[in-house]
Amino acid sequence: MRGLKALGAGALAVTLVSGAGWAAQAGDSQTAPTSGQVSRAAAAAAVDGYQVVRLPNANVPNFQRRTVYCPSGKVVIGGGAEAQGNDATLVGSFPTDDGRGWIGLGRQTRYADVGISVYAICAYA
Repeated sequence: MRGLKALGAGALAVTLVSGAGWAAQAGDSQTAPTSGQVSRAAAAAAVDGYQVVRLPNANVPNFQRRTVYCPSGKVVIGGGAEAQGNDATLVGSFPTDDGRGWIGLGRQTRYADVGISVYAICAYA
């Protein structure tokens, strides 16, 4: 099955792609790690071509969209955005219509611009 790599015997890995993600392992005496214990390496082992693409913080006019795209051949499987600045509010964080990227937008109540960072979690389809 394209998109998932085979795991060793006794291990079952499940990755949620909502941006938070978690993994569970089945074995003799192992317990499932919490979401904070899952590393990027675990996600990369479970999802073919796993990659986080970042659009670093930049000030843009209020409500202006910032978009980050996955590399060629990959699709977005999750993502997020952050609004930075005094009284900053994240207004939107969602995938692009074509499924190849992630969009973030925000606003500040006392200023004409806002700092926006955007993240896309990408993998092979």
